[in-house]
Amino acid sequence: MSERAAPFYCPYCGDEDLRPSEQGHGAWECAACNRAFQLKFLGLLSRGVRQEEHGGAEI
Repeated sequence: MSERAAPFYCPYCGDEDLRPSEQGHGAWECAACNRAFQLKFLGLLSRGVRQEEHGGAEI
């Protein structure tokens, strides 16, 4: 995988005006709230996805 995935919106303010940061791989800057953040893929879970049954109504 050579291209990095781009986030769609800022996790802090929700704005979509994001730019790649010069701080390194996965770093982004939000022009709306003036925050910088970094995204990092940690890996796949070995246990997989579990569905829990609570017996209640689905939302």
